[in-house]
Amino acid sequence: MSKYRMLKYLRQEVLPTTMCLGCGGGTVLNIFANAVDELGIDPKDLVMVSGIGCSAWIPSPYFKADTLHTTHGRPIAFATGIKVGLPDKYVVVISGDGDLAGIGGNHLLHAARRNIDIAVILVNNFIHGMTGGQVAPTTPFGAKTTTTPYGNIEHPLNISETVAAAGASYVARWTTANPFMLLKSIKKALTKKGFALVEVISQCPVQFGQRNKLRSAPDMLRWFLKNSVPLKKAMKMSPEELEGKIVIGEFIDRERVEFVEELNKIIRGVYVNAD
Repeated sequence: MSKYRMLKYLRQEVLPTTMCLGCGGGTVLNIFANAVDELGIDPKDLVMVSGIGCSAWIPSPYFKADTLHTTHGRPIAFATGIKVGLPDKYVVVISGDGDLAGIGGNHLLHAARRNIDIAVILVNNFIHGMTGGQVAPTTPFGAKTTTTPYGNIEHPLNISETVAAAGASYVARWTTANPFMLLKSIKKALTKKGFALVEVISQCPVQFGQRNKLRSAPDMLRWFLKNSVPLKKAMKMSPEELEGKIVIGEFIDRERVEFVEELNKIIRGVYVNAD
């Protein structure tokens, strides 16, 4: 039997997995490893950053690259410092919706506004999965969680649209049921100059699924496919028609002035004037 070629990117001492049965984190890890492989990126040129939560396990401890496992909600702040100090490195944040859009939402918005050259893969499973299944900023309206047992009365934060409006250079959203499109967008995010976000709608059958009549990974994947709407089609639909749907596609792909390049121009200017 041939050896799985992506193993060269994985820390095998922690395999096969610590993730829950049916979790989409393994799919994201697999696709990310394939993106790095297809782009020919040396893992030594990568710095991975994660926060706290289920999806923070994807880079730490699994991916074989320099990794910073940071405090809750702060991976983008740490990644910003890394990119400023090591501008030639690929700096990648992989973490969850609770970590990046909940407690870390402020950092997410301002990194997009600054357009700093880091790639963020935000794994959105609609819930705080690791800490007990509480409602999250991304929990769909009406969905049940441990803290909304009768249904969520809040409308979810629309992460991709918000980050695109904040100023990111590249934003895309796919589900784990769209692996080839997700692979394409992660590759684009890794090579895009400026802030790039790929939001991945991912299954959590253990916490979200069981409370919402989606008890297995196949149930959730079928639900993703049934409720996904391509962006072009969504633009012709009313808000009422889009209620409960997952809009997928590339939301923005543009060129903007990048933060670190502008910062280094100032630094070089200061040294020239000092001479």
